Amino acid sequence: MLTSLYIKNYALIDELNVSFNNGLTIITGETGAGKSILLGGLSLVLGKRADLSQVKDANEKCIIEAVFNIANYDLSLLFKSLDLDYDVQTIIRREILPSGKSRAFINDSPVTLETLGVLSTNLIDIHSQHQTQQLTQDDYQFKVIDALAANKLNLEEFLKQLRIYKKLEKSLEELKLSKAELIKEYDYNLFLSKELNEVNLEKINLEDLEAQYEELNNVEIIGEKLTSVKSILSTEDLGITDQLNSVKQELSKIAIFGISYENLKERIASVSIELDDVLLEIDNLEDKLTSDPQELEHINSKLQIINNLFQKHSVLEINELIEIRNDLQLKINNTESLDQSIKEKEQEILKANEKLDQLALKIHKNRKKIIPVFVSKLEAILTELGMPNAKFKVELKPLNHFVKNGKDNLQFLFMANKGSTFNELKKSASGGELSRIMLAIKSILAEYIQLPSIMFDEIDTGVSGEISNKMGDIMKQMSGTMQVFAITHLPQIAAKGSSHFKVYKMDIEDITHTNLKKLNEEERVVEIAQMLGGLSITDSAMAHAKQLLN
Repeated sequence: MLTSLYIKNYALIDELNVSFNNGLTIITGETGAGKSILLGGLSLVLGKRADLSQVKDANEKCIIEAVFNIANYDLSLLFKSLDLDYDVQTIIRREILPSGKSRAFINDSPVTLETLGVLSTNLIDIHSQHQTQQLTQDDYQFKVIDALAANKLNLEEFLKQLRIYKKLEKSLEELKLSKAELIKEYDYNLFLSKELNEVNLEKINLEDLEAQYEELNNVEIIGEKLTSVKSILSTEDLGITDQLNSVKQELSKIAIFGISYENLKERIASVSIELDDVLLEIDNLEDKLTSDPQELEHINSKLQIINNLFQKHSVLEINELIEIRNDLQLKINNTESLDQSIKEKEQEILKANEKLDQLALKIHKNRKKIIPVFVSKLEAILTELGMPNAKFKVELKPLNHFVKNGKDNLQFLFMANKGSTFNELKKSASGGELSRIMLAIKSILAEYIQLPSIMFDEIDTGVSGEISNKMGDIMKQMSGTMQVFAITHLPQIAAKGSSHFKVYKMDIEDITHTNLKKLNEEERVVEIAQMLGGLSITDSAMAHAKQLLN
């Protein structure tokens, strides 16, 4: 409930600080006294965009602060979701700076207007002629029926499952799109992979293969050169081997004359041994050296294949080809496994669909069960509000697809007079009728859920007599479980209030100021008497006022 409101430097208000109680609070005042100013200031607290033109003194800061007791509203989770500090005494403050900039705070934490709007809808409901248009909107009609049908938990679970369902549908669509893209490349990837697999890349040593090719391709030259080397080394008398033996013999003759000569002899002996090994190796190589045109062609073909693959894939190493082959295989596997993934995802969607259908059916049954009760209560109240021939029909039709609150289409149909036909509420009800319908619906809702504080702004326009008296009774009854404000011009309604405030203007030094005053019992009698008979208060008006208050 709204416990206090502070307004400074707003419109015609210099400074106003007022406290409110629970129950039914009446606000009266002459036309133009400033009731709309009061609502305008309160609307700023609820998230309305600020305008520097609304500031009384543009050189000073405008401040509007409202304090709410929210102990009964169960809003701790909402505060947490908005990242706000929860306090049962919640303070909302708006400031309009001389620069024109606006700031908003909830419990001293700066917030955006969006956050302010989300929270404020749970704190106070300003009901005006304009707001009655909500009645014609699907969302509001569902809100009414579901509140009466106690569908809150079912709807929360449905919305949670619907998000899961939508996410699964999106995943399935992405899988199908991926499959469509991969199928386009599948045949080509399969061809490339097969081409790479046929080469058996892990068993290829490119350096060895190239060496084998060079040897087989140059057999004759190699044979000639080995023979030539062998001749140079081993020709009798003139060959290096014989010459080296002669050197060794000569050094043996002087080795006894010093260690240096002995070392030379030993080194020549080592060279001789190494040369013998070389000759032996040449013999072995000559024995192994054979011409094999078929093997040469095989190796040449393999090298050509590898070089073509290098060129095709723009790489230079076997390892790079192996990496490309593995990536291609992964793509191929992904393509081949997508059908299974799609099938599994479709099964998940089917299960999610079944769960949503079950929840939607439960929601539908609850709605269907409460609609006759709602219509009966609504028509009974409207009869008391001077609409005895008003008839309501609430049509609930199942849909073949999910929406955000189930699988139903809901429509409020209205017939104001006998002999008429049912039609959509927005087409068949006048503004005054919509106001009374809204009041009736709010009163019914108050029996089922904890509503935020509500302010009826001249909802009694166009009614009088017994109907206005009944309106006052309804608002009084509602105030037993919630805080109700009524801005009214009718004395019958004003007399129902548990507290009464008067909005008035006064001129000080040629400047008009708006103020709000809480009336005591005697002042209430005078105010209601003036509402009955005008500024010239008669004894009968005073007596009638006292009678209404009693």
